[in-house]
Amino acid sequence: MDWDKLRIFHAVADAGSLTHAGEVLHLSQSAVSRQVRALEESLNTTLFHRHARGLILTEQGELLFDATSAMVRRLDTAEARIRDSEDEVFGQLRVTTTIGFGTLWLAPRLGKLYDRYPDLKIDLMLEERVLDLPMREADVAIRMKEPSQADLVRRKLMDVHMCLFASPEYLAARGTPQKLEELTQHRVISQNTTSAQVSAGATLVRTLLSADIQAHLTVNNYFGVLQGVLNHLGIGVLPNYLADDFPDLVRVLPEIASNEVPVYLAYPEELRHSKRIEAFRTFVTEEIFAYRKRLRELEEAKEQAE
Repeated sequence: MDWDKLRIFHAVADAGSLTHAGEVLHLSQSAVSRQVRALEESLNTTLFHRHARGLILTEQGELLFDATSAMVRRLDTAEARIRDSEDEVFGQLRVTTTIGFGTLWLAPRLGKLYDRYPDLKIDLMLEERVLDLPMREADVAIRMKEPSQADLVRRKLMDVHMCLFASPEYLAARGTPQKLEELTQHRVISQNTTSAQVSAGATLVRTLLSADIQAHLTVNNYFGVLQGVLNHLGIGVLPNYLADDFPDLVRVLPEIASNEVPVYLAYPEELRHSKRIEAFRTFVTEEIFAYRKRLRELEEAKEQAE
């Protein structure tokens, strides 16, 4: 099959429109249409259902689109490896992690990475779904559990615990609970136990709810929980790494915490020597090391104060 025709077919299938594909390819709509028709004739099949709202792939078109998508991913990998030089870090880096970790920890720190490598283009994909790294849905991932795929390079970064936090203003107005049963006098803010989150967090919330809490605000991500806490709405279930960036928050009932949640950095084996991956890995590792150091210093200061 002619690669040019396949490339044009892929662009049309991806865009769902001859016009939009032409804009991406810098070709006229008629030129794109001719190439698609020529490909259909060479395969003796129909690849698209045509209607007023656009184009929809036929069953045969879906099969071909799966094949061209795999080819594009492989070409992207090859291009990335070719473009990675020994001395420069540039090009696109697609990073995936959870909404909570991405918005609360990673995104606020990316300025330091850009300061080092201003030509790096980061595509930050925040979602709870685990993207397929070997299939090149992303280049590198930070995950809240150890990756199960064998063809990934992985490195454990740290352990996270879900804990209870509140603002000083809220506690001044409502008092500080000294035991679990006293949470019945407070509003608890958490993710809903049925929403996508680490199982350790959901387990902790169920434990808290067993105390017959009457006022409960649920949000579908940790960023929303944090906003509720910062605006003095109640006591929130949040990851303990937030204490580093929000030192004014008060840890409530410090004896209550979830089981540890391991945080891993992972990327495909074929990108092991990528300079972009190496730069990101080094940056994240340094930030984690600095976070651990500050945490130890804070714990030592508290012990001395006691």
